[in-house]
Amino acid sequence: MESNDVTVPEVAGLADPAHENRVKFPRIRFDRNELAGSFGDIGTDLPLVIGMVFAAGLDAASVFIMFGLAQIATGLVYGLPMPMQPLKAMAVIVIGQKVSGDILFGGGLAIGVVMLLLVVSGGLTWLARIVPKCVVRGVQFGLGLSLASLALKDYVQSDGVSGYALAAVVFVVMLLLLGNRRVPGGLVVILLGIAYALVYRYDSLIFAASPSLALPKLYTPTWNDIATGFLVLALPQLPLSLSNSVIATNQTIKDLFPGRAVGVPKIGLTYAVANLIMPWFSGIPVCHGCGGLAGHYAFGARTGGAVIIYGGLYLVLGLFFSRQIGEVIQIFPKPILGIVLLFEAMTLLLFVRDQAAKQRDLMIAMLVALIAFTLPQGYVVGLLVGTAIYYLAERGWLLSSPSPPS
Repeated sequence: MESNDVTVPEVAGLADPAHENRVKFPRIRFDRNELAGSFGDIGTDLPLVIGMVFAAGLDAASVFIMFGLAQIATGLVYGLPMPMQPLKAMAVIVIGQKVSGDILFGGGLAIGVVMLLLVVSGGLTWLARIVPKCVVRGVQFGLGLSLASLALKDYVQSDGVSGYALAAVVFVVMLLLLGNRRVPGGLVVILLGIAYALVYRYDSLIFAASPSLALPKLYTPTWNDIATGFLVLALPQLPLSLSNSVIATNQTIKDLFPGRAVGVPKIGLTYAVANLIMPWFSGIPVCHGCGGLAGHYAFGARTGGAVIIYGGLYLVLGLFFSRQIGEVIQIFPKPILGIVLLFEAMTLLLFVRDQAAKQRDLMIAMLVALIAFTLPQGYVVGLLVGTAIYYLAERGWLLSSPSPPS
């Protein structure tokens, strides 16, 4: 009989895959560490979810309920703090171009079908096999740079001088409690945010505390919605999904949970199934993500309990507070969300250290990271360029060391 216990690194700080001390955790657990870790991805998810609700005129109750159920399902399936996140490229296009909900749902179905075909055909496994580890590290590092930039530019600065002060206090608290499983830093940070909201935003809290029951709305996409969604949303999203949501997430699981074999087929399958279900209930398209996984882990999560708690938060908001979503979101101080993002970013940035032993691989990783961080469609461009350079270098055509003098 297979044990429900898993072995993962127990680190005194951010993820350290080389750490030799190990401790067993159940697949699902509910305690203060899982509660703290459950907030590790909220800084990236909430702005995108809210942005799409307002830009596309979506039903907030449906979006939050389905997003919460997706988190709960993935926690149960994986027994890991495996996140479900909004599809980032789709979200940016929807928010920036005010794409309709019909096309968004059609795009979600389209990318679900494409991912399912890649899994069934073996194409996803082939892609994961040919992409070198240094390139995956570059993708992770590039995402870490993006998250750090978002944290420092958009979140920490949002409340002016008081925001900087709050962020500084929270940052110091996180450093002092880093790796402390008796007093999880993430939980203390969230409690600080709630206390801040109670003191400075009490009126908003009163207004947001009027519950009313809501349920998801059924929706049937048309063939035109699916075709348009494929062209407008799924195609721009697919490269990011392959590089970050599948390949990099699989590597991050290996880094953080070396005792757990998941594999890209399973990740691709749950990605596909989620997007084949969500649109029928007016839910936004979703994916897994190495950033969210790193964020949950950095804040203390070690089991599927964290994302179940996290999903429960969205579920409650959708079921009972969908009419006050905007006010509910404004309650929590953005500078604290910025520090959450920053620690998520640092977890991803540190993974590149295992490439330092080989100068060529480290250089490729840094190049991929810079491309991913700076260029439009940078993740797919970095993936292609980095992989090409790696194999050319393997054949001695690029980055070869000069021959020693005779």
